[in-house]
Amino acid sequence: MSYASPPCFAHELASSADGMVAVDPVAATDVARWRKAERARLVAARLRISSAERRQVATGVADALGQFADQLGVQVISVYWPFRGELDLVPWMRALAASGRRVALPVVEQRGHPLVFREWWPGCRLERGIWNIPVPAEGPPLVPEMVVAPVIGFDHDCYRLGYGGGYFDRTLAALSPRPTAIGVGHPDAGIATIYPQPHDIPMDAVITGDGEVMRRGRG
Repeated sequence: MSYASPPCFAHELASSADGMVAVDPVAATDVARWRKAERARLVAARLRISSAERRQVATGVADALGQFADQLGVQVISVYWPFRGELDLVPWMRALAASGRRVALPVVEQRGHPLVFREWWPGCRLERGIWNIPVPAEGPPLVPEMVVAPVIGFDHDCYRLGYGGGYFDRTLAALSPRPTAIGVGHPDAGIATIYPQPHDIPMDAVITGDGEVMRRGRG
């Protein structure tokens, strides 16, 4: 797996047990600016990937996720509805529901607050949520045991580059017990580092459909 080479902010960052963290507001602003540009680059690259290749990667990711879920013995799994070239795991969601597991989708009920999770099943009533992404229109919240989160980018420490809203970080910090968090994306989404900040929460693993599972702390 290859990684894009980011600009160096080492003179503005300090090492800690959790990785590289910003030590002043100027550094945080520089990292935010870099992340914005990197998001745009990675999303543009993702949208250039053919639909056939995305389907192939999604199949590999779904197979690996299924094995992961079986090993953990989880019964409530949050997935996501694909957006802007993200891997389409809806067929896997259908298979999960058919197997008797409960599937949830993340819902933004209030901007700037943790996500809630509502149960999804084939044929359930959907409505448009934030960014017009379909979400279950009704139903009580679920507490997932495993959360599958799409990545725009990811690094070797399993830190996830998302859209910048902080929803998954905020949610993982709020949930107790914390669910197992799995990032999924295309292998080409790997970058050297996202320059994690104090609020960033790493995934427990990242799966890209290449036959390997990248686990936190094992590269």
